Amino acid sequence: MGFSVINPGELEWTVRPSTDPALPDRQVAALTDLAGFQHSRANMFRYPPGAVGRRHKDLAQEETFVVLAGTLSMYLGEPPERHDVEAGGLVHVESGTLLQIANHGVDELRLYIYGAPPETGRGEFADSAV
Repeated sequence: MGFSVINPGELEWTVRPSTDPALPDRQVAALTDLAGFQHSRANMFRYPPGAVGRRHKDLAQEETFVVLAGTLSMYLGEPPERHDVEAGGLVHVESGTLLQIANHGVDELRLYIYGAPPETGRGEFADSAV
């Protein structure tokens, strides 16, 4: 029987620079290797107020976004439709769906993002919805 236990102090946060220098950077803590995931992947993200991720679609991976703190503003589909989700809620996105994450609130947005299969590099970027 195998398992992994990760405490908050063990997370290594790295900066994900904003594509717009006027907007704040995001931070990511990679969990896939740390937790020993084999058939999926996961990250934790911190979005300070005003931070916006890149609009994209993943061609191979479905993803689930769990809001740990703050309010997630997720722009989904084409044309983009805004959905606001509070802490304790989640959004599940099938592969091939355009999405963009934003923090329009005054508090830090914290997310757990889980995806399967564990493929990377099979995404396409689009113009911002924000």
